[in-house]
Amino acid sequence: MFGRKKEAPTPQESIDQATAAQPRDGKGAPTPRRKDQEAARKRPLVPNDRKAARDANRIAQADQRLKMREAMNTGDERYLPFRDKGPQKRFIRDFVDARWVLGEFLIVFALIFVILSFVRDLNVQAFILVGFWVLLGLVAVDAIILGRQLKKRLAAKFGEVERGAVWYGVMRGLQLRRMRLPKPQVKRGQYPS
Repeated sequence: MFGRKKEAPTPQESIDQATAAQPRDGKGAPTPRRKDQEAARKRPLVPNDRKAARDANRIAQADQRLKMREAMNTGDERYLPFRDKGPQKRFIRDFVDARWVLGEFLIVFALIFVILSFVRDLNVQAFILVGFWVLLGLVAVDAIILGRQLKKRLAAKFGEVERGAVWYGVMRGLQLRRMRLPKPQVKRGQYPS
């Protein structure tokens, strides 16, 4: 300024000055008026053609249910219900499905117990009752072992264990393998890593 001579800028400085002079990413358009924005957002609370709206809603819900049913068979995470979504739930399903769980046979043994309870011999009924209580105890012990294994594996893989995740796995283990939803995606012995 006041009589000082400026040095010539280096090529890099001249490029930096040229890019600084150009406008940065601008909007490219003026801000829309508030009145126009509110008008664009307005829609009627009750559609003009209620029957068509109801039919469209019914079709959309049926499509959503169909996608969810397919996801239950294929394990597609996008359309699973909220309770079955997430990497931890996927890991739990794969772990439980790969393992032999005594609880899955509980329903079969309960049915056999009901049928055999019609036997009139008291000694046979006492034996069946004791056998069933022993089976319930073994199922409870197996469920506790499964819960501990799940908790340890989830903590090792994911760090923090989601709330209710272990219970989700134990309850899945009490269902017959064929009846589990989402359907098992792994074979027995094919544990997740």
